[in-house]
Amino acid sequence: MPAASACAVRARRIHIEESVLPTIARLVLLLACLALTTGTRAGLPPPLAEGGVPTLAPVLELVTPAVVNIAVLTNGGQQSPQLSQEFRRFFGTPERTRPQLSAGSGVIVDAQKGLVLTNHHVIKDSQKILVTLKDGRRLAAQLIGSDAGTDVALLSVEPAGLTAVRFADSDQIRVGDYVLAIGNPFGLGQTVTSGIVSALGRTGLNIEGYEDFVQTDASINPGNSGGALINLRGELVGINTAIIGPSGGNVGIGFAVPSNMVRAVMNQLAKYGEVRRGRLGLTTQDVTPELAATLGLRIGEGAAVVEVAPGAPAERAGLRRNDLVLALNARRVRSSSDLRNQIGLVPVGEEVELKVRRGGQDLVLRARVAPIQMAVGARGSAVVPELAGASVGNVERDGRPEAVIVVAVQRASAAWAHGLREGDVILAVNGSKMHNTREFLLALREEGNLVLSIGRGDYSFAVAIRR
Repeated sequence: MPAASACAVRARRIHIEESVLPTIARLVLLLACLALTTGTRAGLPPPLAEGGVPTLAPVLELVTPAVVNIAVLTNGGQQSPQLSQEFRRFFGTPERTRPQLSAGSGVIVDAQKGLVLTNHHVIKDSQKILVTLKDGRRLAAQLIGSDAGTDVALLSVEPAGLTAVRFADSDQIRVGDYVLAIGNPFGLGQTVTSGIVSALGRTGLNIEGYEDFVQTDASINPGNSGGALINLRGELVGINTAIIGPSGGNVGIGFAVPSNMVRAVMNQLAKYGEVRRGRLGLTTQDVTPELAATLGLRIGEGAAVVEVAPGAPAERAGLRRNDLVLALNARRVRSSSDLRNQIGLVPVGEEVELKVRRGGQDLVLRARVAPIQMAVGARGSAVVPELAGASVGNVERDGRPEAVIVVAVQRASAAWAHGLREGDVILAVNGSKMHNTREFLLALREEGNLVLSIGRGDYSFAVAIRR
């Protein structure tokens, strides 16, 4: 039956039963009819079940087989007796090892390849990973790669009889859109909650290194991490990752990594096993209301260039101080942090196109993302006792040491757990600038806790070491 005819039939039924049908049901039907008659992509579920009751069951029947429960065997974490017994049955883990287990969620995004997305913090320090499908099947999972900066991890399982969820374009979602959160809260098993998109582009929460969160009031609780946030077409809007809740439970403020960021990270993890970030060598700030009014910009549009590093790709591309970066690869730049996030998802060696406004004139500049500390070599190596698994070297220019760089980090080591990665530059320890490995090792011998200031690409962050 054509879409318009279907709406007409439903409309006649509504007219007959209007006195008894709830107002919200009529509203849902109206929205569905509008979507059908305006050529919206197919896949929106029928708004009414038999008897005229609003339901989202049809879309959930399609999507929920793609959302999985994840049990992780680690050296620490909270012990779940039920999960522990299940893990011993599946992996044959001896009782004497006393495995510690944590639980989370995941989303199948490629049924043919058996690719499953989840959070980095769900599988962090994992020894073994067990994925449980909605139909009860238990599959051993392999870790392809993980990125602490965005809290995204990619797993693979045996690709047999799997269902995958499609990606939505997270740049197209709006505040007020209806969303559903699917996951495994408190280890109860698959659970669905509903809400709306409460805000977009949330940053500055100090949850992850690269933040561009979708905020939602759909209930997200411990165990939902790594689960799906979907729209009413059954498409993946984001990966649930964090909440703000004074009691540790949901209070209506949850956050998801947007699907476009997730997909960019997934592509690099699938190709390299890690995210290979580089730098353009520029420092930016948000556009102030005064500057926006002067240049005819909207609030939340563009990033103002504060500094361009000498010899960096940004300088060679022609960027100057006080330039306004409006778009990167034709994608609008909303703020300084948004530009940093976008650059952070571009692989080293790839060329980017920057739309720049300078003195009222729009320019298009091209720059190639360079490795961190390009044209500067790291020489020498020293074992870092307090950060087992990492080795460091001097960053030298003209034969003179200028900084300390992480030369290598072993996976699953203490240094890896602290978030250190190869290529990180150690800028300072407890506020004191580090010029060479000797100064760094001396600083580590000082008593008390340590705070390391780390530079990675075009952003910096702190690593706290308690001892």
